[in-house]
Order: sequence, then C-alpha cells, then structure tokens
Amino acid sequence: MTQTYPDNQSESESTPRIVVIGVGNLLLKDEGIGIHAVQALQEHELPADVKLVDGGTSPDLIAYTRAGDKLIIVDAAKAGGEPGTIYRFKPQDLAEERASLASAHEMGVVENLKLMSLAGNEPAEIVIIGIEPGEIEFGTELSPELQQKLPEIVKVVLKEMGLP
Repeated sequence: MTQTYPDNQSESESTPRIVVIGVGNLLLKDEGIGIHAVQALQEHELPADVKLVDGGTSPDLIAYTRAGDKLIIVDAAKAGGEPGTIYRFKPQDLAEERASLASAHEMGVVENLKLMSLAGNEPAEIVIIGIEPGEIEFGTELSPELQQKLPEIVKVVLKEMGLP
C-alpha cells in the first residue's frame, strides 16, 4: 500500500529539519562571517536533516524553512563587545533591543521572521548566532580575530544543532 503525505511531500520533506542560514556580505570582510561559517560547516559530516544555506545579504528565510523546522541564523552582530564575541539571540531579543544587531541587512532578517510568523510558516525554534565584527570594510578575507574564532563559531553552531 502506498502511503501519501500532505501536499505530495515525501516523508523526509515532512520531517522537521535543522536549517542553518549564513547571512552577510562577503565583500565587506567580517560582515560576511555568517557565510564563512556556513562554508566551514560544509566541511563537516552532517546528518541528512541539516540544510546549510548561503543567505547572502537578502536572506529569503521563508523559502528554506517550514513550520516545525529549527532555524539557526549566523550573522555579524554589533553589540559593543570585543571582535569575535559570540552572542546567542532569540527573535524576541531583536524586537526588545533594536540595537543588538546592526548589520546592513538586519531589516531583511527581522522582516522575514515577521512574515514567517504571519504566514504560519514559523519554525518551531529560531536561534540567531551573532558574531561581533572587527573590520567592516572592503575585502574578502575575515579579520585575523574572526579568522581565529571561526572554528569556535562552527563548534557553537554544531552544539546548537545538538551535535558534538
């Protein structure tokens, strides 16, 4: 007997996933930390239910997530700490403290989260891993501080996924 799933989804498509979206601009040094983190995560052996996405500067969160998914957003976050400081936010933190994330594309992330909620397409859990940038100027390489922190950032995201 053939089993069907709503909206012609396969079983794997209806299973909650973990979606990691790296956000940023690779042309502005540390502003691209989210994308560098996703690229580094691609080097790891990840479960089949993990989806890595290069969100660029205009992340379309709705296109990559569904209700029930866990969404992890990795982005530069200006919060006044030392370069490379790693922060963990929830969407309500952004609403309460507008100055917490100050990236050029922050409105795109915040607007996407609101649209997801309005559309009933909000993931079960949303976590934002923010990294304090050191240098936001033209260049494709991370600052030495963030380059050194990249392995730790990857470990934080893996831990957020429930992986060792």
